[in-house]
Amino acid sequence: MIAIDLGSNTLRVLEYDCTAGTQISEYEKVVKTADGLAQYGTINSEALERVISAILEAQEQIDFSSSVVRAVTTEAVRRAVNSDEVLSQIKKETGVNFQIISGEEEARLTLLAVKHRLSALQYASDSFVLIDIGGGSTELIFHYENETVSKSFPVGIVTIAQTHETLENIEKILPEEMAEMQMFCDQVYEKKGKVNAFVATAGTPTTVAAMKLGQNYETYDASKINGTSLESGELDIYLKKLLSMPFEKREISVGTGRSDLIAAGILIYKQLFSLLAFESCVVIDDGLREGVAIEACSNQTH
Repeated sequence: MIAIDLGSNTLRVLEYDCTAGTQISEYEKVVKTADGLAQYGTINSEALERVISAILEAQEQIDFSSSVVRAVTTEAVRRAVNSDEVLSQIKKETGVNFQIISGEEEARLTLLAVKHRLSALQYASDSFVLIDIGGGSTELIFHYENETVSKSFPVGIVTIAQTHETLENIEKILPEEMAEMQMFCDQVYEKKGKVNAFVATAGTPTTVAAMKLGQNYETYDASKINGTSLESGELDIYLKKLLSMPFEKREISVGTGRSDLIAAGILIYKQLFSLLAFESCVVIDDGLREGVAIEACSNQTH
């Protein structure tokens, strides 16, 4: 089966073997779906063109014709006033029918993928908080032994970077922008107690983990990223390292057109360490796309 996640920054496609429960091939491209969304409330035509051309490119690399395709899209398209036209244009030009999912559904499917990966890594923790820092939203998912409490917040790396422009501005405004997250976290901890572990997925945590392991965008290896531990103090080190690189080297390191967003993402990530009260975090590459695949496979077998 083929699972597609059209995020606010990246298009991620996965070809998955349901019988073996393994990945066959994947495709990923930065499309900046949310570019300009914070200012104008719409998905602009350039972003739509980038999305369509990325899907067509993915279809050249992966054979869509013989597979079940499940395609979902998240915060940027949820928020855009022209989402219906955008999705019908994508369907017309690529044949792919996207479904807009809620922040809760996004959190549920991301958690499904992460739990699947943690159990493969034999990572034992009966309770953890999972964060998913996206382009247009961030999900906080508190997972206790018999209960999950999650919420999606409209704070993402693209929207924050484009609203506040400089890193100094972002750093200043984040406590205020993330005050609702802080309240939510405090309420959950008060009611349920603090979780035992902190887990992170999405482009920012995986990029920092890749820098720690000496990988760049081209040599990125998800199997080595899974389970990597990051300390809160290391975020400053890698942000400094990123900002001190010449522009060309930065683009090689974190991927074309991503460096300004990853820098904003690191500031959000750093703030999350502090508001969740953790010093150390486990990074997992799997996310929404893998969750969509796992669930679609289990639906096929039932």
